[in-house]
Amino acid sequence: MAVVAVAMPALARPYHRAGHYAHVHHYKHHHYVRWHYRYRYRGYRHTRRTHARERRNANAALSPATGGGLVSNIVAEARRYIGGNPTGRSRLWCARFMNMVLKRAGHRGTGSDMARSFAHYGRRVSGPQVGAIAVMTRRGGGHVGVVSGIDRRGNPIVVSGNHGRRVAESVYPRSRVYAYVVPN
Repeated sequence: MAVVAVAMPALARPYHRAGHYAHVHHYKHHHYVRWHYRYRYRGYRHTRRTHARERRNANAALSPATGGGLVSNIVAEARRYIGGNPTGRSRLWCARFMNMVLKRAGHRGTGSDMARSFAHYGRRVSGPQVGAIAVMTRRGGGHVGVVSGIDRRGNPIVVSGNHGRRVAESVYPRSRVYAYVVPN
């Protein structure tokens, strides 16, 4: 039995473009995935702990005297959709999401797809309160969501639609919010 080995000169060299490209691409791909996974995991773990702590503080602020039952309905309803897109739209759907949440929580919405329509909705409140609707500025338009908590710096934690193409709970700077309103 005879074994024949044929080696092409270009493929025998480790620094050949095709072989080198595949190796580098393979290394970069796995390096990126490992780095990205660690970054996401650490960030997620930190965010999860922080949000859990802030939610406990926010939920402690709910009381029957302030209408805590109605407020918690809105926040709970909004949180049900975190990670998804219940409206089915691909662009400009934060106001539509807010209207849907209000309707399912037993309130009337604005009926508009414009975030700024919520600035004149309900009753204005002076600052961030759990269950209040935060109306914010955004490059190219506005943004709206429901306040689910307040961080240590006084910034609102908001559950909103169209945040990275999904419903998400995130901290927004106070300076971006120009109106806080609560349903009548």
